[in-house]
Amino acid sequence: MKAEWKPFEAQIRAEGARFVCGVDEAGRGPLAGPVYAAAVILPPDILIEGLNDSKKLTEKKREALFPIICETAVSYSIAFADEKEIDAYNILQATYLAMRRAVEGLSIPADYALIDGNRMPPLVVPGETIVKGDAICQSIAAASVLAKVSRDRFMLEMDAQYPQYAFAQHKGYGTKLHYEALRAYGPSPIHRLTFLKKMH
Repeated sequence: MKAEWKPFEAQIRAEGARFVCGVDEAGRGPLAGPVYAAAVILPPDILIEGLNDSKKLTEKKREALFPIICETAVSYSIAFADEKEIDAYNILQATYLAMRRAVEGLSIPADYALIDGNRMPPLVVPGETIVKGDAICQSIAAASVLAKVSRDRFMLEMDAQYPQYAFAQHKGYGTKLHYEALRAYGPSPIHRLTFLKKMH
């Protein structure tokens, strides 16, 4: 299914902003690993073929789009907040932290940020939230792919370090297999301890 992009970026540029970044996160729900965020500034009048909300794309398609987005972008930045920060601040604040790091990490500073969702993180630039932004705003969709692929790659590295948890299969999400491993081995150093309180 082809994405139907709405002209959010063009509208904001028409109001005087030069560099508009889309921002999205990946990994709010898992029991382990960091929450990732990405910020992407796309050139005006560009259409990335095959791009969509990362949740609607296969892993193979996301991996194929990753270098295309990086090469096409005027600037992009990928950041994260780790499991210790998630436990210290809570997942919402840690997500904000990752988003702020992503926006501040852009080599060309953004004038305006378009954020997926309905909650605006405290950023150094003005911005607005777009509900289901990853499905209707191209730069947010691009950010969703970079964040998701980066997080999945990290979890594959963690799978090699902690093979007993099968991170490669569930990427840290709370599947039956993951809970069984937790019961058998207890938490690893990358588990979010505040997420495990509900375990019986």
